[in-house]
Amino acid sequence: MPVIQLPKLYAILDPEQTRDREPAAALQSLLDGGAKIIQLRAKSLAPRNFLGLARAAARETRRRDCRFIVNDRVDIALACGADGVHLGQEDLPLRAARKLMPDKIIGISTHSEEQALQAEHDGADYIGFGPMFGTTTKETGYAARGAELLRRVRRAVKIPIVAIGGIKEDNVDQVWQAGADSAAIISDILAADEIAAKVDRIVRLAQCHQPQ
Repeated sequence: MPVIQLPKLYAILDPEQTRDREPAAALQSLLDGGAKIIQLRAKSLAPRNFLGLARAAARETRRRDCRFIVNDRVDIALACGADGVHLGQEDLPLRAARKLMPDKIIGISTHSEEQALQAEHDGADYIGFGPMFGTTTKETGYAARGAELLRRVRRAVKIPIVAIGGIKEDNVDQVWQAGADSAAIISDILAADEIAAKVDRIVRLAQCHQPQ
């Protein structure tokens, strides 16, 4: 498969992080702000409810020309017609997932250079790498990876890298400068008073970014 092109912002919709906003409203705000790839992460939802939300999100993102990725669940990604799935180290192995979805995007969470190389070898379309900074969104069991390790991973792999973990509007440029193709931002966006305005500012910041 050809190397995919990722936008500088990789938005994540997590119903647990939306400050009591309805997920559908938060999704609309992400799209209104200019997000061009959105991952749905819904670890606490029952599978039936996860699927219902994923189907609604797939319809809306398709209408707005935005790629839609489902976190963890290959079955839900296939059932809702998502563009792809993002898998963790403990999820379905990448090669097994590829047999089920040969033409879809598959991303893999990685936390080391070795994991990144393995994901590339196994055929991942992109890797997530982190946590970059301290994060309150997800307990990874890993210390902050930092910009220097990200630079090492960037030199080691050819596929796109999505940096994740503690990234905010005021530090996102650091991960772009260190070689990330895209930055996954969750709480800094979803907790904002105006989600669309926050996304718009980050998208505009990305347009001004000049790689080193």
